[in-house]
Amino acid sequence: MSTSETSRFVRLQVEMVLEITDPAALSGTALESIAAEYGEPGGESAEERMHAEAAVREDGAEALASLIDPFDLVSEVPGVELAQASWSSETVDYDPDNPDTWDLDDEDGDEGDEDDAESGGDVPHNG
Repeated sequence: MSTSETSRFVRLQVEMVLEITDPAALSGTALESIAAEYGEPGGESAEERMHAEAAVREDGAEALASLIDPFDLVSEVPGVELAQASWSSETVDYDPDNPDTWDLDDEDGDEGDEDDAESGGDVPHNG
C-alpha cells in the first residue's frame, strides 16, 4: 500500500507512570489553573468549579489530569494538527524496583509485535 493510499490520521498512544513528589504543589497548580479557567467564583459555572476544585484537592491523579493538555504535546510539531484527544489518569500500584511491574515488550501478550512494527503496525518508541 503506498503512502497516498494510507490514512493521514495516526493514533498515538502514550502511557506513562509518574511519581507525585509534592502533592501540595500539584494540587495548588491545578487549583490555579481552575481559577484561571473559570474566572471569579460565584459565576454561572460555580457548581462545576467547586466540583473540579474538590476533585483536585482529594486526588493527585485528578489534579494531574486537569493539568495535562494533549494539544500542548503536539502543538509545536510541524505538519501535525490534533484532530481528537482523550486522556485519563489513575492511581496505580507501581514498584520501580520490580522489573516485572511494566514489561513494554509484552504489553498485550501478543508474540507478533515484531512483525507489527515491520508491517506498519505498532512502532514502539522509548525516548
